[in-house]
Amino acid sequence: MSESTDTQLTRDTYDRLQAELVDLTTRGRVEIAALIETARALGDLKENGDYHAAKDSQGKMESRIRMLERMLKNATIADGSAPADGKVGPGSVVTLRYEGDDVDDTTDFFVGSIEERPGDLTVVSPGSPLGSALLGHAEGETVEYAAPGGNLRVDIVKIGA
Repeated sequence: MSESTDTQLTRDTYDRLQAELVDLTTRGRVEIAALIETARALGDLKENGDYHAAKDSQGKMESRIRMLERMLKNATIADGSAPADGKVGPGSVVTLRYEGDDVDDTTDFFVGSIEERPGDLTVVSPGSPLGSALLGHAEGETVEYAAPGGNLRVDIVKIGA
């Protein structure tokens, strides 16, 4: 995620991520430090699996802390509801069919941040080529976007929230 990329988050998600950041930087760091100290007391660090596991956990936690700090610093608060005008916007769940696919061969996408994702839907960032092509379009429309393999066309089959 680049430093200048704004992430749109609902107030609830922003608050949840802020609370997670506080928890990781306080309780999380204290717990990991205690685990590392306990593992260190077991002896030789070269062959100490507990120590290496604790250090690995510490690295993953610190990575999550840095990611949350960047995301929250650049976040903009959105209302969290899909546009009422029936067009694709942040928060929309969109059913798409790629040009040339069978009528029943569709894929559902969530337009927004992965932190906002409902269930296990594939996330499309509003700033991505597909996401920006979809924004503002309605059911039944076809949009084209530049993909790494060339231009692709997709039909918007359905828009939900």
